[in-house]
Amino acid sequence: MKFASFAVDGPTGPSRRLGVVDDGQLVDVTAGYAAALDHDGEADPITIARAHAPSDMTAFLERGDRAMAAAETARSYVTTHDVSTGPDGEQLRYDEDEVRLLSPVPDPNAIRDFMSVEEHVRNALGEDIPDVWFDIPIYYKADADCVGHPGQDIEWPAYTDELDYELELCAVIGKRGRDIPAAEADAYIAGYTIYNDLSARDIQFAEMEAQLGPAKGKDFVGSNVFGPYMVTPDEIDIENVSMQATVNDEVWSEGSIGAWQHSFADMIEHLTQNLYVHPGDLIGSGTVGRGCGLELGRYLEPGDEIALTVDGIGTLRNRVVKP
Repeated sequence: MKFASFAVDGPTGPSRRLGVVDDGQLVDVTAGYAAALDHDGEADPITIARAHAPSDMTAFLERGDRAMAAAETARSYVTTHDVSTGPDGEQLRYDEDEVRLLSPVPDPNAIRDFMSVEEHVRNALGEDIPDVWFDIPIYYKADADCVGHPGQDIEWPAYTDELDYELELCAVIGKRGRDIPAAEADAYIAGYTIYNDLSARDIQFAEMEAQLGPAKGKDFVGSNVFGPYMVTPDEIDIENVSMQATVNDEVWSEGSIGAWQHSFADMIEHLTQNLYVHPGDLIGSGTVGRGCGLELGRYLEPGDEIALTVDGIGTLRNRVVKP
């Protein structure tokens, strides 16, 4: 299945919803499941639907297989029945132009971004890659309060002259666990999305000369952009999907993560040593080879539109703008 978090306008302001994609539209998971329960004669369908298939992605993932089954029930019911509203009058289907797409996980508990593709590391750091990079997956902690959304204009940080994009995939954790062996790690991944890890390169490299960071090189409003959808693992072969980045419709980057040194399973095994991951945690794959401006010798300009496309997931578009 393919999921989207989105906002719709209501009488008291915008509300967040969770949708499953069906025939180019978004089926509201909570409202659709309530409608299916009501059809089957359930006495309190709205309360049960909100408990088993909540509209917040993190809460939805915490319900595990029960929530996934509810989402499939909602999609199937709305698709096969001629209904437009649920038992409480909520709309069941939305066209994308009716809503504002959000990051699939709008409020992640944690974001960790790894460096897994050797070509990118060599291009970024030079030929002398530290031995430790080959031995263990290396990551940094991104700021979970700096999430950007599909279609959002990202404000250019006033302190940088070298703003860059990064073409990455992201694994979404689906259940709590620690000390997870790589052989069991796939069971903890709920799905995958696109990740644009925006970077202020001049500040990033200045910070890292002090052997710490990145900090302000990565942390600014909207710097971690995810979306537009989360696709469940059964629908995508992430190691072989085609990935592309364009800037103002000009192709800058193309590639895949198939040549990575460390897989998501390796990352999860390393990360969870004596540490818990939780539903809605996000894990970045690292940038594909030649997947950022740093490797190409060119950076973004104010007003540029970046579009990251991954087959099977979609296209994540954002503009970078001066305030």
